[in-house]
Amino acid sequence: MGASCELKTGDRVRIKDGGEAVVRKELGRGGQGIVYLVDYQGKPYALKWYFYDKLPHPADFRKNLENNIDDGAPENDHHFLWPKYITATGQYPTFGYLMDVAPSGYVDMDTIYIGFKWKKPAVKGQNAIKETYKFESLDAQVTAAINIVKAFRSLHLAGKSYQDLNGGGFFINTKTGEVLVCDCDNVAPDGENFGIGGFPGYMAPEIVRGVAKPDVLTDRYSLAVVLFRLFMRSDPLEGKNVLKSVVLTEGKELLHYGKSPIFIFDPNNDANRPVKGVHDNAIKLWNLYPSYIREAFTRSFTEGLMSPNKRIIEKRWQELLIRLRSDIIHCSCGKVTYSTLFNHEPHFVCRCRNCGSKIYTLQIKDLLAPLYPGLKLYRCYTENEDDFDTITGEVIENRNRKGMYGIKNLSKKVWKAKFPDNSIRDVAPGGGVPIWIGLQIDFGDGIGARILS
Repeated sequence: MGASCELKTGDRVRIKDGGEAVVRKELGRGGQGIVYLVDYQGKPYALKWYFYDKLPHPADFRKNLENNIDDGAPENDHHFLWPKYITATGQYPTFGYLMDVAPSGYVDMDTIYIGFKWKKPAVKGQNAIKETYKFESLDAQVTAAINIVKAFRSLHLAGKSYQDLNGGGFFINTKTGEVLVCDCDNVAPDGENFGIGGFPGYMAPEIVRGVAKPDVLTDRYSLAVVLFRLFMRSDPLEGKNVLKSVVLTEGKELLHYGKSPIFIFDPNNDANRPVKGVHDNAIKLWNLYPSYIREAFTRSFTEGLMSPNKRIIEKRWQELLIRLRSDIIHCSCGKVTYSTLFNHEPHFVCRCRNCGSKIYTLQIKDLLAPLYPGLKLYRCYTENEDDFDTITGEVIENRNRKGMYGIKNLSKKVWKAKFPDNSIRDVAPGGGVPIWIGLQIDFGDGIGARILS
């Protein structure tokens, strides 16, 4: 594509559905093309404008893009900056599509991974400003992970694969954990591919080796990489083995990420351990997380490296991450961290290392939830429903007895509580039960819970 096909402020681009988009300014550019801010039908949109010669199969790519626009976003459409309109043919020797503009307060995941970005000064000649970016809370970080998984689960259930997962494909609100998936132009029906291979470091080993094309199974590998980088702020395969290469040539990349990849925390192979002074994030953060999260990553990057069918499915990631969110303890003294950094006493009691407060544990199915103030229970645990969003219970303080806490029923069902004296009482919606050792709750449909003693 020649320079003449780049757009400038004021240019008008015809849209296939009718009307014209007016270019306001350039927002950014990458390997595939340029993104412009435009006005169309009285609303602002982002126009992704392609370098035509960078598309391996431009006609097929455009047709797939048109199909995605016709199909609309998957079920959780609020998590996607989905293509909405495509430009008309004939006006330019290339094309593009319109999508919504990411709202303020969102930043791409790569920036969060690095931790900062440089902002141009308001006045020419002044120094650039270093802006730092990080999640404002552990809850926001885990919520972001849950939302990423939720988006890709809905995409895969719709029979499509993303094919190019990488840190630049997500905009994240660091306060709330809300996520917007962008660059959805590469999405295609599972099993179809239009020349997109993926992003270095995120591609499944079989794609790096050239023996497979992107699909749902390779998406699952890339998803595990995204989650590892989100939590550990490190590359799961970059350890001392990779550092020896100094320059990661194409051949070395094929070796370390395709033919002989080794997880930096592989329990049976220490050849690629993280190096102190280089991979400090991985070293510091790995043991912060509960064992079930570390086991999930270990499986993803050992068995899952060469056996695509052994990769963790999205539903399982959702279950693990909901459990992780419940494992963030908010102690009354203000300390907020994972239960792994609390002292553990007999009978599943966590004791705060800061103030000594005791926090008891509720067991539901395979979930062991520390009962700290503000803990939320979700429908996927208290009912036989695949619903990871609806809150059905919460640990709150008794309005009449300060310092006394209980579990409030926020569901639409009547629970039954069995007290330590074997008496049974109904717990209607809006009611609650005290946090007493040995107390049992029957949520219905054969689902029970008990406060461990």
